[in-house]
Order: sequence, then C-alpha cells, then structure tokens
Amino acid sequence: MGNLVKYVGIGLLVLGLAACDNNDSKTATTPAAQSSAAGQPVSLLDGKISFALPADMTDQSGKLGTQANNMHVYSDATGQKAVIVIVGDNTPDDLAALTKRLEEQQRARDPQLQVVTNKSIEIKGHTLQQLDSIISAKGQTAYSSVILGKVDNQLLTMQITLPADNQQLAQTAAENIINTITIK
Repeated sequence: MGNLVKYVGIGLLVLGLAACDNNDSKTATTPAAQSSAAGQPVSLLDGKISFALPADMTDQSGKLGTQANNMHVYSDATGQKAVIVIVGDNTPDDLAALTKRLEEQQRARDPQLQVVTNKSIEIKGHTLQQLDSIISAKGQTAYSSVILGKVDNQLLTMQITLPADNQQLAQTAAENIINTITIK
C-alpha cells in the first residue's frame, strides 16, 4: 500500500506541476480534432494491458527522475496532459477501499476537490474502479481520472490528467482513452 501512495503522490506531483505551468498560450481544439487524435497504441505487461493515446502524447518514462520500470509516463509537449500507469504489488484491500483512500488523500491536498465519478467499471471480465475528480491548484483546474484494477496479481493504477478549462471536453477526452483499454 505504501508504494501505491508513493506512486499516486508522484502522479499528483505531475498534476501539480502541470497546473502550476503558467503557459498562457491557448490552442484551439475541436471535438473532432480530439477524437481523431486518439489511436497511438500502448501495450504493457507483455500485452496483457493495452490502450490508445492521443497523437500529441509521447512516452516520457524515465525523464522525471525515476528509474522505476513499473511506472510509465506519457504526456504532451506542455506537460498539461498526462497519463501515468503504475504496475505495483498486489494488495489484499478491495478496489473500493483503495479508491476511498485515494479520494481522502486527494481531498487532504485539495480541500476544494470535486468528485465527478466514483464507480466500478468492467473491461473484458475484469472489474476496475474509476475515480474522476476536478483538482485545483493556484487558480488552475485539472481533470483527473484514476483507474484502479488488479491484473495478473498486480495492482494497476492509471491516472489521466487533463486541463479542465472545459470540463466536458476533458471528461470526454479521458473517457476516449479509458474506452480503448483492453485487458487479456
């Protein structure tokens, strides 16, 4: 459990850095551009888990000062859009309890945390837990979608972080990534 907290903390650090980025340049993105951007395939755990990322996201694993081979980081050039996947040790705790703990940790860091979704989802017979929230830092907001699941006797954590200037667009972009997840 300590490793999960550490890795989620790293994910929240990336989120905080992205939220603190004072990059005022705005790029016009249409929903059509967002949906056509998805499609860059990613495969982990010897092909047991796969998903697709938007075309503007690239593998940044190992560039954040960590050499952990069980953490994979993908982001856009600005660092405002990120997907962090952590494969950790299994835990006897159930997914609902882990998600509740994660929500409490996020709320301790951000008292204004808004939980959008906390639900169980099923992908190819595997039950996962999804926690979507809006996190605020220094006047900026980010949409965070965290997927927790147990795959091949390991705990899988996937955090998708997107700018929440337009919450509906961020939620749709996160769902587009989540909908591409396959587990064998």
